[in-house]
Amino acid sequence: MIFTSCGDYNKVLKSTDYQYKYEAAKGYYIDGKYNKAIVVLGDMITVLKGSVQAEESLYMLAMSYYHNGDWLEASTTFKKYYKTYPQGEYAELANYYSCKSLYNDTPEPRLDQTSTFEAIRDIQLFCELYPTSPYKESAQEMMFRLQDKLVEKEFLSAKLYYNLGNYLGNNFQSCVLTAQNALRDFPYSSRREELSWLILRAKYEMAVQSVAEKQMERYRDAIDEYYAYKNEFPESKHLKDAEKIFENSSKRIKE
Repeated sequence: MIFTSCGDYNKVLKSTDYQYKYEAAKGYYIDGKYNKAIVVLGDMITVLKGSVQAEESLYMLAMSYYHNGDWLEASTTFKKYYKTYPQGEYAELANYYSCKSLYNDTPEPRLDQTSTFEAIRDIQLFCELYPTSPYKESAQEMMFRLQDKLVEKEFLSAKLYYNLGNYLGNNFQSCVLTAQNALRDFPYSSRREELSWLILRAKYEMAVQSVAEKQMERYRDAIDEYYAYKNEFPESKHLKDAEKIFENSSKRIKE
């Protein structure tokens, strides 16, 4: 704490006494001066390799990045820690905070979700590696939220396809396939009803707008989808509209 109170930062940076620099970095870290801790620790990590301070220094560096909101650097440094010290004192924490850093770095649903898949993979590995961890419940909650983000992206894509209709192709079919894939991959999603409703509407519109020789088959497909939807969501707010789809499809088949 002497180092943080006197603020002799330049003296610390210029020093070649690495025990002194280590104590200074630890003081900065404890005092929440993470930018200073990052600079001093980053300058020392290679030099400290093999020493008794090396393990703690690497963990403090990762946590400093984490507290600064530098998620990618934090995750990279946490991974370096638990790969270097798989049985280290902070191995479980480093693994968990690496997952949390990746979780914090994931983008909104409309953007590319490559990093979301990476975060889910790492969280699953953490839960397998530490099945009794006190952080497992938190890790699983992060994974569920990330899965919801992936579902939301698929839901938005399905809606877009539906709204495009037959513009430059059969986008209703793309809507159906996108929504069905989301339901298959994430069967317990909170978007399940809305995805199912999109499928029913898209199948009906495909029937209405299709060529004559395909209409009867597609109307029957819409009717089958109606029964599945009604059985699963008997209290749905869309039920009246679903019944209109059923009635109109039934009339067309009887004509």
